Amino acid sequence: MLDGLARRAIDPAMNHAGAWLARRGVEADTITLVGLGFGLLSAAILAIGAPGAMALVPLLFSRLMDGLDGAVARATQKTDFGGLLDIVSDFAFYGAIPLAFVLRDTGENGVAGAFLLFCFYVNGASFLAYATMAAKNGMETTDRGEKSLYFTAGLLEGTETILFFVLICLFPVLFPFLAWIFGLLCLVTAAARVMLAWQTFDLD
Repeated sequence: MLDGLARRAIDPAMNHAGAWLARRGVEADTITLVGLGFGLLSAAILAIGAPGAMALVPLLFSRLMDGLDGAVARATQKTDFGGLLDIVSDFAFYGAIPLAFVLRDTGENGVAGAFLLFCFYVNGASFLAYATMAAKNGMETTDRGEKSLYFTAGLLEGTETILFFVLICLFPVLFPFLAWIFGLLCLVTAAARVMLAWQTFDLD
């Protein structure tokens, strides 16, 4: 829901930085992998039971890299493989953080974490399926920036997910309660996307 606003706010600075990095030979795929590495480092910090705030710096840095890889690609040449690597890395990061909280305290976080991962799975499937159908029908959009896939608007998008991750890092004890709420909203987002697909692609 907030991705469109966020992109308009950060894209000028990201594009400037991406062009600067591109002129110095930095490749978009390298930035993607660096971002994934920092995201997994954040998850590891959470999983070992360290204070959640310690995971914030690598977590936020990973998301900075996630924005910069696209900016570098736009300043050089976007590739299909780069788009695939970016979305796989994003999904790996999104799954790693809930898993980290499950490993951190299986007794307290296990059920809520499993539910959240299930909801992420359903929501991610609806997102990728819609993108596939959109490509099949020749649909394009730049509302969420220039992307390799068709990004549909939704109640929960990347910006909301990052804000959720920041919140549970700052208040790890609230993870079970917040995971149930966020998971349910993911299911609402997925259901809305399926309904949109039914209206758009006449799938009845």
